[in-house]
Amino acid sequence: MDVKEKKPDDKDLNAGISESGPVENESKENSGPRKKRAIINPVVWTTRIVLFLAFLTFIWYIVSDRNTPYTAQARVTELIVPITPRVSGYVTGVYVELNSPVKTGQLLFKIDTTQYELAVQKAKANIDNVLQQLGAQGASIKAAASSVGVAKANLDRAQRNYNRAQRIIKKNPGALSQADIDRVETNLNQAVEKLANAEANLQKAKEQLGVTGANNPQLRLAINELNNAQLNLEWTNIFASTDGYIESFNIDVGYFANAGSPLATLVSKEQVWIQADFKENNLSNMKPGDKVDFIFDVEPGKIFTGKVRSIGYGVDAGNRVNRGGLPNIKSASSWLQDPQRFPVIIDFDDDNAVRACRAGGQADVVVYTGDHGFLNAIARFRIWLNSKLSYVR
Repeated sequence: MDVKEKKPDDKDLNAGISESGPVENESKENSGPRKKRAIINPVVWTTRIVLFLAFLTFIWYIVSDRNTPYTAQARVTELIVPITPRVSGYVTGVYVELNSPVKTGQLLFKIDTTQYELAVQKAKANIDNVLQQLGAQGASIKAAASSVGVAKANLDRAQRNYNRAQRIIKKNPGALSQADIDRVETNLNQAVEKLANAEANLQKAKEQLGVTGANNPQLRLAINELNNAQLNLEWTNIFASTDGYIESFNIDVGYFANAGSPLATLVSKEQVWIQADFKENNLSNMKPGDKVDFIFDVEPGKIFTGKVRSIGYGVDAGNRVNRGGLPNIKSASSWLQDPQRFPVIIDFDDDNAVRACRAGGQADVVVYTGDHGFLNAIARFRIWLNSKLSYVR
């Protein structure tokens, strides 16, 4: 039997075409959405995120600049006391070294006393001569006048010590013990009483001399010369006027000291503050008493506390017509004009900061103008971060 090969008819071909057609279309339809979901442009999203962060940073900068102002343009300021002799002469004693700490009343330098001792003897001899001419009791006048000169010198020293103690108590009530306070007051009272007693003895001696003798201009001049000679002899000893450290010191025994010319510099630790130069638009909410955090480069990683003492009301703007003087604040130059800066004085709350700081040292300062929780937290984080970065600055 002959086997005929079966040829596909038109229906079979159409069926095949119809079966393959929908499958192809279905795959194309399914592949279309998947390609659309995969098309994501990272540049667009990155740009949006950067712009959003920049906007937030701009808003934070504007708000924090007035509520938690920050500046790195701040310097430690201390009282600088020149150690200046009142009399001239060769230095015969040097009892300090460069950068050495000193205490109030500590002997620093001694000047040759020879000429001043001779001046005292001469003044005493002059009184004797005047008294002989007047025919009076010279011995009592001389002793009384000498006692007055010594008493005045002791009173001057006791008064300076008392004034110094009062400044320390005002600055830090707990810095001196009650025993130290009582001793300073007692010394002053005793010096006053001794001077009064010496003047009374002198007055008594003058009265014994008689009206004519007491009013004699030669006698008064001789007594004043003796007082002055004894003061000059006392001033050959140069003492520290306050606690601090010795700077700018490069002399030794044999150096000729001129009256009024400093021998060294004493950096006082009694009065220490920070001058922080804030931009003018930082001052709108700032007021005296606001809390402050600050850091020193000399103490990296440590944060100290303080408060605003005062805010400056004027700076030098180049007006030479005014003969007075104002603080000269230099602003940083850039392609945009930097706002004018004004000095803000910061007091220390921490005694450790007083001991750690150096005169002229750099500080970073942030001021908290109120109870702004979120902004204050960011400001604290910023000052903390900068304190750590000061290790590498």
